Formats: sequence, structure tokens, C-alpha cells
Amino acid sequence: MVGQSPLSPGEGRAVLLEPFVHQVGGHTSMLRYDEHTVCKPLVSQELSFYESLPWAMRQFTPQYKGIVSVHLKKDSLGNLTLLASPGTEHGLVKWSHTQVTKTFRDSCSGKVLLRTDLQYHTDSLLEDANGNQPERKSYNPWGLHCHRQHLNRLSSKHNENKLHQFLLLENVVSKYSYPCILDLKMGTRQHGDDASEEKKARHIKKCEQSTSASLGVRICGMQVYQADTGHFLCKDKYYGRKLSPEGFRQTLRQFLCTGNQLRADLLEPIILRLKALLSVIRKQSSYRFYSSSLLIIYDGQEPKESTAPADHHLPLPKAHGANPARVDVRMIDFAHTTFKGSKSSPTPYDGPDHGYIFGLENLIKILQNLSEGK
Repeated sequence: MVGQSPLSPGEGRAVLLEPFVHQVGGHTSMLRYDEHTVCKPLVSQELSFYESLPWAMRQFTPQYKGIVSVHLKKDSLGNLTLLASPGTEHGLVKWSHTQVTKTFRDSCSGKVLLRTDLQYHTDSLLEDANGNQPERKSYNPWGLHCHRQHLNRLSSKHNENKLHQFLLLENVVSKYSYPCILDLKMGTRQHGDDASEEKKARHIKKCEQSTSASLGVRICGMQVYQADTGHFLCKDKYYGRKLSPEGFRQTLRQFLCTGNQLRADLLEPIILRLKALLSVIRKQSSYRFYSSSLLIIYDGQEPKESTAPADHHLPLPKAHGANPARVDVRMIDFAHTTFKGSKSSPTPYDGPDHGYIFGLENLIKILQNLSEGK
């Protein structure tokens, strides 16, 4: 049950939480629990959203898997780690856990353990003297950046015995060999109803100075596998904030290029998924998805043989003959989402989230223009 005493690593059941290496945006640290599960610090408003999630939206959100207790641990060398204690009131089964094989260098006050499959680099996305961010063809360092900050916050505020509750969620990119991920901040408003006046003003300014105001959507982060080099090209939220509407369109096209040419086979299935989501959002009266993100995901490894596992989401058109184009669209980050019946919304809104709808409609138009060669 949640709240039980943390298990020590020697007891064999504690799970070492690793930085989630495919986190491309956001500021909350996402952690890898096992191959198919990630976790993040529990926020009551987000938990409320998942527990009352409308059926029609479930195919567009990560599967909610329960809650787990987490505690901070220092090893004999002083390295900080986070350990999860399986067993929750939500019927979580005992998960298998792949042994960590390598270490990240230069993280926190020691080394954070991390499983490595490709080539990783931990240096941050630095800007030059003019404020320009160079294109990188290394591994996306954003997740480790968030993890460092999270560990430092926890270690400065809490002792090792403090139990923290984390949400367990589906790892929506686990089925992809080389996940290409676009993180889009959706809507024309980003501050929650509970934001202070200072925070509200800050978020309004960010929206006014970015494509959030003009398009209802802005880029919060991305990684694109470059087949010719074997690296990921990465962009972060600071890059996304500076984009003009035309820059947004060009970056969206760049996201759909895994080498020198546009992956045209991806456009139709992505557009169909976005249209299906738009139809669902239009019917969600009272929901406001403030500060939430939308992920667009596909595999950077182009399909060759029809070996892809069956997808339980909407049926998608075939590409390259009998091979399905494996794409996905998922809404994430609901810490500031409000809806009728939620404790955080004593005065619910009427109708659907028009700012979110505005962003989806513009995103679909831009992709349709790309599809038509415009």
C-alpha cells in the first residue's frame, strides 16, 4: 500500500528509477520505472484528471497505472538515487526491472545510473553569444537536465526517509526503436487558475511573444533521429519560444525529416489522428487543458518488413504497401487541467477549450499544406 516503509535495495524489490532519456520537454523530471512504465511526482490535480478521464480521451492519453512510493537514497560514495517501492492500492503487479548497465557522467553530486542503448551526451543545449542554439546531432540532454534539478530540490528539502508519491504512467514510446518526438505546448493560455499574479503575467508574456498567441501552439521540445549519422537532432523549449509562425512551419517539416527527405508517408496518419483528437476535444465541455502538451511520435527507423506489433489505437492507413506508418498522438501533463467536478475548479467553464481547438486546427492546416507540397 502507499505509505509503507521504503524497501532497501538489498531486499530485492526496490526499483532504481532512471532518468527517462526520451523526455524532450517540460520541467518536471520523468523517470523510467521499467520498459513500459514511466513515473513523475504526483500532483493532485493531475491524479484527479486521470481518475475521471472521459472514455473517449483514453486513446489520446498515457494509460494511468497507479501510484508508487519513492524515496531518496545516497550510496556509499554519496551518489544520489531515487528508489521506488512497488505495491500500491491500485493493484500494481510486481514489475521486472532491467539491470542498469552504465553510468552518466557529470550529473548531480555524483553519477546517476542510466541504461544506455545508443550514444548519449549529457552537456546542456548551450546558446552562443548571440543567443542562437546550435543544431545538435547528439542525444537529447533535456531529461537529464530536469533530473539533476529534481534531485537537487529533493536533497535540499527532504531527508532520505521522506516518502514521495509518484504517478505511474504508460511509456508511450516504448514500442519505437528510434522514437522521434515533438512536444507541443497547446492552447492560447498557459497559466492555471491557481497561478499567482506574477506567474500569470509571466505566462501571458510568453504566449504573446511566441506562436502560442498566433497559432495556439508552440514547440516545447523535439528529437528527430538522423538515419545518416545515427544521432538525434534536438531542440528545446527556448528554441521553440523564438520561432515565428513560418519558423514553426519549417521546424515541423524538419521534425518529419529523418535524413535528407520528408517522410511523406507519415503525414496522412498524423493528420487523421489529430482530426480524431479534435473531434473528441470539441465534445469535452468544461475542460481546460492549461499548460498541457501534445506529443507527436513516430519511429525514425523507416518500415521495411511488416513486423510492427499491433497498435490498440485507431486503425491507420497503410504506408509502403502492407506496412503501417507507426505514428501516435498523445496528450500529457495535466497538472493545471480543470473540469467540472474537479476540486480545483469551484466555478467550472462552459463549452470546450477553444484555445486548444484553435491550436489543433492550425496544426492540422500546416500539416495538410506540407502534404500538398505548399
